[in-house]
Amino acid sequence: MKRIIVSICVLLVLSTAAFAQTRSRTTRRGSQTSKTAKPESAPAVSQVKIDGATKVAEQIKNLTRFLYILGGVARGIEDVDLAAKSNQASPAALQTNEQNKAVVKTSLENVRVGLDQLEIYFRSTPELQGYYVKLVGSASGAADAEAQAAAGHFDQSGRTLITVVNRLADVLVLIK
Repeated sequence: MKRIIVSICVLLVLSTAAFAQTRSRTTRRGSQTSKTAKPESAPAVSQVKIDGATKVAEQIKNLTRFLYILGGVARGIEDVDLAAKSNQASPAALQTNEQNKAVVKTSLENVRVGLDQLEIYFRSTPELQGYYVKLVGSASGAADAEAQAAAGHFDQSGRTLITVVNRLADVLVLIK
C-alpha cells in the first residue's frame, strides 16, 4: 500500500513540475542586414544555365529518338539496296526505299540546323560561353552524318550522331 501512495505522490510532483512551466521560451532574432550586397544577377545566371541545360537535354532527346528510328530504317534501306543489286527488289520497294532515303536526309539536315542554333545560342549567351568550348563541333558532327547519309552510308551516319549525343551529354554534365 505504501508503494502505491509513494508512486502517486511522485506522479503528482512530476506532473505539477511539468505544468509549472507554461511559457515557452523562444529567442528572437533581430533583423540582420547584410554588410555585403549579394549580386542580384545570381538567379538570372542560374536561370540561364537551366535554360541552356534544357535546350541541350531537348537535343539529346531528339537525337536519341531519331537514332532509334534510324537504326530500323537504315537496316531496311540496306536490305532493299542489296536486293536491288541482285534484281530482286520490286519497283514499289525501290520507290519506298528512295522516299525513306530522302526523309532520312531531310531529317539529318533538320538535326544539323537544330545543333547550329544550339551552338549559336551558347556562343551568344555570356553565361554559357564557358560551355560552348565543349559544345562546339556538334553541328559539324551532324554535318558529317548528313554527308555520310548522302553517300549512302546510313549506318555510319548513325554512329557519327552517337558521338554528337556523347558530346551533348558531356556539356549537360558540365552545366549541372
